[in-house]
Amino acid sequence: MKKNNNTDFNINNVKEEVELYGWASKVRNLGGIIFIDLRDRSGIIQLVINPDNNCYKIAERIRNEYVLKVNGKIEERTSKNSNLKTGDIEVIVTDLEILNESVTPVFELDKDDVLEDTRLKYRYLDLRREALKNNLITKHNIMMCAREFFNDNSFIEVETPILSKSTPEGARDYLVPSRINKGSFYALPQSPQIYKQLLMIGGIEKYFQIARCFRDEDLRADRQPEFTQIDMEMSFVSEEDVMNITEKLFKKIFKSIKNINIKLPLMRMKYDDAIEYYGSDKPDLRYEMKINNVTDILNKCEFSIFNNIVDNNGIINAIIVKNVADKYSRKDLDGLTDFVKKYKANGLFFLKYNNEFTGSIAKILDDEISNKLIDKLNIENNDLILITAGERLVVKQALGALRCKLAKDLNLYSNSDYKLLWIVDFPSFEWSEEEGRYISCHHPFTAPKDEDIDKLLTDKAHCYSKAYDIVCNGYEVGGGSIRIHKADVQKKMFEALELTKEEIEEKFGFFVNAFKYGTPPHGGLAIGLERLTMLLCETDNIKDVIAFPKTSSASCLMSDAPSRVDGMQLNDLKINIKK
Repeated sequence: MKKNNNTDFNINNVKEEVELYGWASKVRNLGGIIFIDLRDRSGIIQLVINPDNNCYKIAERIRNEYVLKVNGKIEERTSKNSNLKTGDIEVIVTDLEILNESVTPVFELDKDDVLEDTRLKYRYLDLRREALKNNLITKHNIMMCAREFFNDNSFIEVETPILSKSTPEGARDYLVPSRINKGSFYALPQSPQIYKQLLMIGGIEKYFQIARCFRDEDLRADRQPEFTQIDMEMSFVSEEDVMNITEKLFKKIFKSIKNINIKLPLMRMKYDDAIEYYGSDKPDLRYEMKINNVTDILNKCEFSIFNNIVDNNGIINAIIVKNVADKYSRKDLDGLTDFVKKYKANGLFFLKYNNEFTGSIAKILDDEISNKLIDKLNIENNDLILITAGERLVVKQALGALRCKLAKDLNLYSNSDYKLLWIVDFPSFEWSEEEGRYISCHHPFTAPKDEDIDKLLTDKAHCYSKAYDIVCNGYEVGGGSIRIHKADVQKKMFEALELTKEEIEEKFGFFVNAFKYGTPPHGGLAIGLERLTMLLCETDNIKDVIAFPKTSSASCLMSDAPSRVDGMQLNDLKINIKK
């Protein structure tokens, strides 16, 4: 068995005999002397084979990615390499064995400009790259840090079923047909939500799990069909209790992984304020550029577009981009207009300021309106003002997205900076145009604010919940809530969601029945492990922190999953494929 890693050795081990295993990362023949960079999981160490060495003929056969066993003596290097942990030493080889040969890899492992599809197709090669390997080690360290934290705080790790019941949780389920129960299906869990609440009813009191979750939804850079949650639930707690324990966990993780001391408590921001000033319930606070409501000022202009929008209960909002007016040409601004239209905004107006306003709506501003804008927005020379008008949520979301784009384009932040906060007081419901009704903003087990229980059936638009998300750098990295623990409130919530008695019994009967047996007040939170790892590894692609990820079409290029199965398997399940 391999006893040592390459980087276990340094200048203090000179003259020691060692036995090493690994891959030939690079082979160089310089004037007869052969140098091999031996790579294992820990890193690189240089091997030296001289022409008079009895291993020389074997060394001449070695190519990149051959698997080697090496015996030798550590010596000090004459030309040191400060970029390597072992850069002060090398190994003079005394015995060399080729354990396995390799064909020439389809891409150079030390190059960063390899197409993503190629890396995913040959992921087993990609895993040998330093960056990806270190990301997976970081992910492992986060999980170990979490397990240690929960154990120290009297939580119990409990596994919950993977083959579970299909229940509506906001995304499509992955379904698994049952061979024994013909025509029936299991669902892969979107989260352990119901089970962890049942654990609280069962008296576990403090639960956690590194839980695999599955959601059949459209993918993007920070989303995969299968992912992992650091999941927890506690009995006899308030919102503050859950947030406090989560903050302590994050403090431990950031200190352990990045040596960053997070100041506690974290900032709290109400959901309504996040939408009002940042156009998002996951605002990135590493930079400013708040959204400003200028309806009361620009509505006074003789401008029919603004006047008509306000008359129809719309708003006029603006963001100020400081000291960049000279950097944006008309072509650039047309590009920003096209960008906000992707978010259903009607258009984008602009103003530039240099002692006076110029731009697409400068002519509609009189002195009084100009002065009011300058005062309210703290406008200075060379500032760029970007304005859109329309329905409230459209305006907020469009400017919120534009705010993020501008910050990225202008390099206003670094991926090594971190800004964490809580978003609290979420609405209980959100309107679904597709379904023509109110649906749960989080899930149907989220407790409403005590003062809003009576609004569940009468004023859904103004009903708020005991829900909270933890946000980092514009990403939701965790979310949870205090759960409903009283049967009458849960019944009222189901009614508000327009579920029939039959639907409630079919989908949640076993869960609702458990409420009859003394349910404690309880709440919890789930942290997205991959998203948190992605941020701590300073990448913006979640595939970089998953060993074997899927593409945007939810397929695996390496294994060609999903794939067709033979007819015998389908016959066993009594399934016919429609063409």
